Amino acid sequence: MADTRGRRLDQPREPRRLRMPRFDPDTFGRWAEAFARFMGTAGFLVYMTVVITLWIGWNALAPASLRFDPYTFTFLTLILSLQASYAAPLILLAQNRQADRDRLALDEDRRRAALQKADVEYLARELAALRNALGEVATRDFLRSELARLAEELDEAAHRRHRLEVQQRRREPQRATRRVDAASFDPAHEPPEDEPDGDGGRTG
Repeated sequence: MADTRGRRLDQPREPRRLRMPRFDPDTFGRWAEAFARFMGTAGFLVYMTVVITLWIGWNALAPASLRFDPYTFTFLTLILSLQASYAAPLILLAQNRQADRDRLALDEDRRRAALQKADVEYLARELAALRNALGEVATRDFLRSELARLAEELDEAAHRRHRLEVQQRRREPQRATRRVDAASFDPAHEPPEDEPDGDGGRTG
């Protein structure tokens, strides 16, 4: 009775879960990446070569009573196997985190590319609208050409006016001479002849 006091038959029993130690995945991932990055450097290879050389040299050349891992180096082989077995998952974990970062960076690049494309399309539409709006507006070059043409026309008009004035000045003396000539040949302006005397114009 004591075993079934806190239980109900109409409810299933909760499975007993094995409680694992909790850890921060981000912290563990950063540590794994640092370790994997260190394993991929030349310093790690140098340190590992030095340790293995000293290990083999000590266990091969030291007195028999001081050797802790004699020939065949079983303990060294075990350590290298453990290192390899832990190094592979750490490297995979670092690669997975890098792949996640690359995927996020790729998504961000795609989003920015889409925004830039939308901005470029918007600017292209705005430029097209401005170009259409400015199609009927006089530009600076057009105004310059029109002003130059008007200046040329004004110069030509002034030149023509100057020639007409010169021609008129030349024609005025000729007209005055013609008037004098016409007046000299006019019969109405001829001087009257001497009237005859009373005796028929004969004098004694």
